Amino acid sequence: MKILVGIKRVVDYSVRVQIKKDGSGIGTDGVKMSINPFDEIALEEALRIREAGTAAEIVAVSVGPTDCQQQLRTALAMGADRAILVESTTLLQPLMIARVLHELTKHETPDLVMLGKQAIDDDSNQTGQMLAALWDRPQATFASRIGLQGTVATVTREVDAGLETIEVDLPAVFTTDLRLNTPRFVKMPDIMKARTKPLQILKLEALGLQAAPMLESVKYAPPPQRAGGSKVADVPALVAALKQRGVL
Repeated sequence: MKILVGIKRVVDYSVRVQIKKDGSGIGTDGVKMSINPFDEIALEEALRIREAGTAAEIVAVSVGPTDCQQQLRTALAMGADRAILVESTTLLQPLMIARVLHELTKHETPDLVMLGKQAIDDDSNQTGQMLAALWDRPQATFASRIGLQGTVATVTREVDAGLETIEVDLPAVFTTDLRLNTPRFVKMPDIMKARTKPLQILKLEALGLQAAPMLESVKYAPPPQRAGGSKVADVPALVAALKQRGVL
C-alpha cells in the first residue's frame, strides 16, 4: 500500500498573527511556520499504518512556495519515505489544491490519500472532499479512528450527533480529526537523516495546470475590540439595557 499525505505550511498555532498595516494580508516576516496540525495528525496515522505492516511507502506532498521544503523535511524527519513539492508562487485555493493532488494520484497511484480535515489559516475544510469528487473515489472525513482490512477501511467519524462508523473501499480519501492520534516528537538524528531522503520539486505547469484563483481577497482586518462589560443592579435594569441596545 502507498499512502499520499498532504502537508500545508502555516503560521505556527502558538503564534498570534498580525495584520499588515496596509491590510493586504497576514504578516509572516520572522514568524515561526510549521506543518498544519491536522496534516501532522494525518502523517502520524500514515506512519502508524506503515509500522503495523499494512503500508509500504509514505509520500508527503506540499503545494506552495520554495519555503515549503522546510515543512516537507520535517515530514521526512517524522518518517515519510519521500516528498514532493509542487511549486507555486500564487496563493492557491482549495479547488486548485485538489486538482494538483488529483494529478499526483494519476502519477503515484496511491491506495490512500490522507489530509488534515482543515488548515488552521483558512479553515476551509474543502480540499479532501473536492479531491474525492475529482478522483471519483470514496471519502471518510473527520476520522477519529481508522481500521484497515485488505482493501476495505473502517472509519469512525466525528459528526454533530456524536460518532459515526462507516466502511469504504480503497483507494479512498481520508481527512483526519484531532482525536485520531498524538503526533510523535521529531528527534535530532531523524532530522539529520531527512536531509538525504528524496525531495522532488515539480512546477505547477508540469502537471498541466495553471494557477487561476476564482476568489480574490481584497482586504484583511482584525476583529473589532470588545467593549468593556458593565454591571446592572437587578433584572429589570438588565432588560432595560438590552432593549436600549436593540437586543430585545
